[in-house]
Amino acid sequence: MRVYVPLTLSGLAEAYKTGELETGPFVAYAVTPALREWYLSDDIEELEYAALSRAALASLRLLAADPQAVRRRVVVAVDVPDRAAAADPDRGLDPAALGEVRVSQDVTLAKAAAVHVDAADAETDVTAAAGALGAAEAGDDDAQFVVDGADDHELLWFATQEIPGLVGLGPV
Repeated sequence: MRVYVPLTLSGLAEAYKTGELETGPFVAYAVTPALREWYLSDDIEELEYAALSRAALASLRLLAADPQAVRRRVVVAVDVPDRAAAADPDRGLDPAALGEVRVSQDVTLAKAAAVHVDAADAETDVTAAAGALGAAEAGDDDAQFVVDGADDHELLWFATQEIPGLVGLGPV
C-alpha cells in the first residue's frame, strides 16, 4: 500500500540523518474506503492525489505547531505491506480523518518512493495558511480561504536521491 507521510523539512533532514522515516505506530494517509467514498472516483491517480493532499494538510498542521520550521509542506510517499496500514473504522466518516491510516511498523527512509515539497515561492502562502489553520478548523470561513491558498501551490516531486539537496546537504 502506498502511504503518504507528512513531515517538515527539518523532519526530513532528521530522517535523512537517522535513516528512519517514522517509527510505528504513526499516522499517514492513503486511499482508504472512506476516501474513495468521499472523492467519488475510480481513477487511482486521482485518489492517490487526494491522499497526498490530505497528507499535505497534515504537514501544514506540523508547520503550525513548529514556528521555527521552514514554511514548506513536505510529504514522503512510501510503500508498506498492506497488513501494516489500517484505517480506523470509528473515524472513517470523520471529515478530519479522511484517508488517515495508522502504520504499525517502523519505516526506513530507504523505502521511500518519492518526496513531495513546496517550491520556495509557496512559502508566503504556506506561512499564512499555517497561521490561519487553527481558526479555519474552528469554522472561520475567512481563515479557511487563507488555508486553501496553500493548495494553490502544487507540491513538487523529487526523487529520493535529491533529499540531500532538499535538506541543505547537497545540490537538488
